[in-house]
Amino acid sequence: MLKKTFKWVGIVLACIFSLLIVAYAYIYLSTEARFNKKYSFREDPVTLSTDTAVLTRGAHLVAIKACDDCHGPDLAGKVFIDDPLLGRIVSSNLTSGKGGRPSDYGVVDWLKALRHAVNKEGKPLLFMPSHEIVQLSKADIVAILSYLQTIPPVDSDLPTHDIRFLGRILTHFDKVPLLPVDMIDHNMGWPKEVEENVSAAFGKYLVAVCTGCHRENLKGGGPIAPGLPPVADITATGRVGQMTEEQFMNTLRTGVTPEGRSLNPKEMPWPTTSKYTDTELKAIYAYLKSI
Repeated sequence: MLKKTFKWVGIVLACIFSLLIVAYAYIYLSTEARFNKKYSFREDPVTLSTDTAVLTRGAHLVAIKACDDCHGPDLAGKVFIDDPLLGRIVSSNLTSGKGGRPSDYGVVDWLKALRHAVNKEGKPLLFMPSHEIVQLSKADIVAILSYLQTIPPVDSDLPTHDIRFLGRILTHFDKVPLLPVDMIDHNMGWPKEVEENVSAAFGKYLVAVCTGCHRENLKGGGPIAPGLPPVADITATGRVGQMTEEQFMNTLRTGVTPEGRSLNPKEMPWPTTSKYTDTELKAIYAYLKSI
């Protein structure tokens, strides 16, 4: 009797194992098809500028949009995720050095990467936050692109992406923003320019970069990736609602909360928010308090 029971248990386990293999094979092929799908988006070229004020604005936007956080301090790319289960995610070399953008990489190619999260061939750019960048005005995109033409070339020999077991499963169920191309309204056009002043309207424009972690409603939620903590509610009903403007600005400038707790820069990128101007931080505070 016991021998017969073990036999049936073995058969059941073998069936379950076989089903898991089939399920993962399907997920692998499905994600592989999504990674290699080719898209076609139309973008009219914009006119870049060499004006000092435009280049200064572009450098500031690159800093506060945390481009260097992913692409490295010299924007020459880096391996910014390397996990045995999730996989390896590598950011591109944005310079014209070896391993960087090719000589035939034009303004339209830049626009497709920034606003649609696809490369020159039309394939998806992994983990590229274009769903946030597409909300920037044409003037700000021009400033960013104009500035990027001025950065010095850096040679960078980087490995390729390698999406592993857990990364593919989470991607299949859209639990990680690995394919922002699927998160964008590609027909939205250019957003209206917003006047730069201390107002909730300007604050709303600025916090688009916060939605990647704090969600569209900025009320936070569960971890954005395995191993990370839950994401805070930064609206008036959450932590920001308990802060004065001065406390809010000091927290985003120093990474230290009013209670004296130091924020982990790998979880809350305060080194990036410290680069915001007073006007920008006050506008963000005004908007968050209005929600």
